Amino acid sequence: MKYLIVSDIHGSLPRLQTVLDIFRHESCDMLLILGDILNYGPRNSIPEGIDPKGIAEALNSLSDRIVAVRGNCDSEVDQMLLSFPMMADYSIVVESGKRIFLTHGHKYTAESLPNTSFDVFISGHTHIWKLDKTADGKVVCNTGSITFPKENNVPTFAILDNGVLSIRNLENKILKQVEV
Repeated sequence: MKYLIVSDIHGSLPRLQTVLDIFRHESCDMLLILGDILNYGPRNSIPEGIDPKGIAEALNSLSDRIVAVRGNCDSEVDQMLLSFPMMADYSIVVESGKRIFLTHGHKYTAESLPNTSFDVFISGHTHIWKLDKTADGKVVCNTGSITFPKENNVPTFAILDNGVLSIRNLENKILKQVEV
């Protein structure tokens, strides 16, 4: 299967539409969303093209192809607009025998990994992309943010395809990739 992984949409419909265009163009099978979907949060500015209802409509049309987890800006009110579950703190997807731990990153982090078995740890939350292998061969990835990238980063997301995890910009250019 081919997965597009995105975090920290923060209510920006134009940024989400760009990612969904890539999702379709790349013929991805599943969309993995790592939280902070509709709300922009009190520490951020109002994003360009804020449209929570539009985001809900766009994502609900793909609800059977979405696995999502809750971010620190997501709430039960947000869940009422979305037709796929998104209130869990984490989810585990198994792909080709590899356990992929998905979380937002405000409870479990690259510095405070969960006490469970996994091969790949993927989060968001910091709005700073990262893609590395640990000394024991585990992959640690932060997808960054498509709406509010920090530390002079560009908006980013990830794609997992045939055992290769890549961080990409909104032009779908690969910035870094590793085998999982």
